Amino acid sequence: MALQSICSSFFILFLSLLNSLQATSNKQSQYLTLMKNSFSGNALSAWNPKGENSYCNYTGITCNRQGVITKVNISGWSLKGSFPPDVCSYLPELHTLDISNNRIAGTFPDGIINCSHLEVLNMSSLYLVGKLPDFSRMKSLRVLDLSYNQFIGDFPMSITSLTNLEVINFNENSNLNPWELPENITQLTRLKSLVLSTCNLQGPISPFIGNMTSLVDLELSGNFLSGKIPAELGKLKNLKSLMLYYNQRLTGTLPEELGDLKELVDLDISVNQLTGSIPDSICRLPKLYSLQLYNNSLTGEIPASLGDSKTLGILSAYSNNLTGDVPQNLGKSSPMILLDLSENQLSGRLPPYICTGGKLVYFLVLSNMLNGEIPESYAKCNSLQRFRVSNNKLEGPVPAGLFGLPHVSIIDLASNQLTGPISPAIGNAKNMSEFFAQRNKLSGVLPPEISGALNLVKIDLSNNLLSGPIPAEIGNLKKLNLLLLQSNKLNSSIPDSLSRLKSLNDLDLSNNQLTGNVPNSLSKLLPNSINFSNNQLYGPIPLSLIKAGLEESFLGNPGLCVAVYVNSSDRSFPLCPRAYNQKKLNQMWVIVACLIILLVGGILFLKRWLSNEKSTIGHDETMSLSFCSYDVKSFHKISFDQREILESMVDKNILGHGGSGTVYRIGLSSGEIVAVKKLWSQKNKDTVSESQLFPNKELETEVQTLGNYANSSKATTKCDVYSFGVVLMELVTGKKPVEPEFGENKNIINWVSAKVETKEGALEILDKRVSGSFADDMIQVIRIAIRCTARAPFPRPSMNEVVQLLSEGDPCRFDSCKLIKKTIYASNTKR
Repeated sequence: MALQSICSSFFILFLSLLNSLQATSNKQSQYLTLMKNSFSGNALSAWNPKGENSYCNYTGITCNRQGVITKVNISGWSLKGSFPPDVCSYLPELHTLDISNNRIAGTFPDGIINCSHLEVLNMSSLYLVGKLPDFSRMKSLRVLDLSYNQFIGDFPMSITSLTNLEVINFNENSNLNPWELPENITQLTRLKSLVLSTCNLQGPISPFIGNMTSLVDLELSGNFLSGKIPAELGKLKNLKSLMLYYNQRLTGTLPEELGDLKELVDLDISVNQLTGSIPDSICRLPKLYSLQLYNNSLTGEIPASLGDSKTLGILSAYSNNLTGDVPQNLGKSSPMILLDLSENQLSGRLPPYICTGGKLVYFLVLSNMLNGEIPESYAKCNSLQRFRVSNNKLEGPVPAGLFGLPHVSIIDLASNQLTGPISPAIGNAKNMSEFFAQRNKLSGVLPPEISGALNLVKIDLSNNLLSGPIPAEIGNLKKLNLLLLQSNKLNSSIPDSLSRLKSLNDLDLSNNQLTGNVPNSLSKLLPNSINFSNNQLYGPIPLSLIKAGLEESFLGNPGLCVAVYVNSSDRSFPLCPRAYNQKKLNQMWVIVACLIILLVGGILFLKRWLSNEKSTIGHDETMSLSFCSYDVKSFHKISFDQREILESMVDKNILGHGGSGTVYRIGLSSGEIVAVKKLWSQKNKDTVSESQLFPNKELETEVQTLGNYANSSKATTKCDVYSFGVVLMELVTGKKPVEPEFGENKNIINWVSAKVETKEGALEILDKRVSGSFADDMIQVIRIAIRCTARAPFPRPSMNEVVQLLSEGDPCRFDSCKLIKKTIYASNTKR
């Protein structure tokens, strides 16, 4: 009887367990269906039930032996939507939830804090907003990653009670309220990684952090920490990475005790206010790979012991006040990847073994007082991408092979005392985009082989001793935007091939010994800046260049003349002799004869066409009159039909109206999209009220200037650069061009220019909605805008230069990217 009772009890228990498992299975399947319906994206299309517990076979789902879901990992699946609430009501045994790197909108999902068994929660890069909850019930949590979101409110201090935590990551949550590290965070004795970068952390770095001896990774960068770096950090015996960069307020010296961190691999305390010298103890760390101390006020010499390191790969200490020699053994025992010691007061010779490991990518030592010759070993540094040694006292010849390194993108030798020729090996530099060697004593000819460097965008060889002709092959450099060869001893004639440089914006051949005629083909270019002055050119100046207002670019050439006087400013040149004029006259007669023939043929064709198509008479007469009324000018050479342009100048294509005319957006039959400005005549311009053209008096001068350009046929892109500068100021400040807060008779240009004279003023003008971590980048954009809005057109940069300056911005300055990527990007941004 007793046996029967026991069996019955077991049977009832079995049925109960079976029912429980069935219920759990149904709820789990139901929740996965909720997830699939809540998200858009193809990644979940394979989640289709195919029998009992089939969800255990879904990609991203892990079950235990009983068919209970313990892990959900949909990281990086490009899903969009909202995460279903109450996940642990459906998945009670969930241990791991990773939904990172998706586009999951909304606030922190409800119900997650009830997941008592959850050990890993990764919700990074989700664009979540709102306040964070109380995490104190999640006692099993080991990993908490909420980085790259937009949470607001107070930092969740409740995490300090989760004693099982090993990883905390709140990187890039800059909208949190200002807060300081609580002392009770030290009770997280198992914590290995503490990443609190860019989350509005303030105050001093408390010494009690030195008691968290389990830490391997400590990242507090991109915040507003202040005061001295505590010596107690030297107690973190297991620490491999210490990131304190971009706090800007850390002061004092580097603690000698940091040399006790024998496991340290990566140390970055850049962009602060540190003073004193670099401790020798840090330079002797046995595992140190990356040492970054740039943008501080460090003094003294770089310890020679750093050159004996067997692990160092990255050394970045630019923008300090370091003196003495560069350690000569740098790179001899370790494969260096990046060396940036620019903008210091270093002297002595360049380190000869820096590329011994064959991995050097960046070599940047510009703006120091380095002397001696460039070591011959640099010519074999095939991995090199940037080589910048400008503004030093280097002398002697440049190693021939250096010019032709296969991966180099920038060679900058400017402002030294270098001698000798430019090697023909430069033709092997297939990836080089910028070649600067101005203000040296380079001699010999400009090698024709330079045409092999097809990616060249900028060449500046001005103020050297180069002689011989300008090679015609230079016309093959289709991407060339800047060519500066002034103040050399170049002779022979200007090659016609320069007319093939369609992207050229700045061309300066002044102060040479060039002879011959100015090629008529250069009329196809009309770059923003051109200078042929002070040579020995002769013959007529192409009329189109005179009409473009470039007559001053030809001064100092006694043999030049003009065929006719177009305006008063070209009377600096005599009229060409009769021989030139007769040649021009003959050409004109040929042109007139051709026009007469075309006109007669056109009239006959028109007469026949009108007899058959009377309905189009009015339209054709109008177009004929319009065609004769306009002088269509292209400021950048393209192929177009004037009739096609005029037909498209209708109201529906108007982009806007400016002080000098109306701008139309026109799609050509070739597929190209062009902007066409119809310049107002003085009569038309007078019909516009002064209040429309000049909303305030400070802008009146500039608008009048633009109007003068238009009326004299001298409009240039400098006018558009000015307008673009105003737009940049509006974008960065969030202000309109005219605001009451600017003051009476003041505009945004006056306001910005006055404010940026101090650092506090510069920060004050930034749009508070987007500044925060990006204040430095926004201030850089403001500087560009101020250059664009210079009162005189001459100092304004070209639009290509503006694009180049803007592209060097850093949109992810406080990213937690480690080592080489972060460092290389920082060096790129600086220069």
